[in-house]
Amino acid sequence: MPTALLLIAHGSRRTEANADLEFVATELRARGRYAIVQVSFLELAEPTIEAGGALCVQAGATDVILVPYFLSPGVHVVEDLTEARKKLSDRFPQVRFVLAEPLGRHPLLVDVVEQRAREAEKIVVSG
Repeated sequence: MPTALLLIAHGSRRTEANADLEFVATELRARGRYAIVQVSFLELAEPTIEAGGALCVQAGATDVILVPYFLSPGVHVVEDLTEARKKLSDRFPQVRFVLAEPLGRHPLLVDVVEQRAREAEKIVVSG
């Protein structure tokens, strides 16, 4: 029973910003834990969440984990993504859709923030 990851970002008119999510998807695919890894966007970019979910189902997913590429459980995660999950569940009742937590309070994120600060610190010292 294949499990898919449906990565969800806000979406941007800037292609470079949307490319970050594709990078994450490519890295997750390379790790091989999930048979299907699909990107999607809440707005401003394609595919939409519903279209991305449909692609997961078309690829054979029986379970789809919606993974918010958002920092905190704001309106988009709590309301918009919950609604998107419900719509996908209604459209594909044979598939289980689960909404994961946003990235926000994960301890590794603190490490990333600290690393970015150290990188900037080197610029300050050498600049």
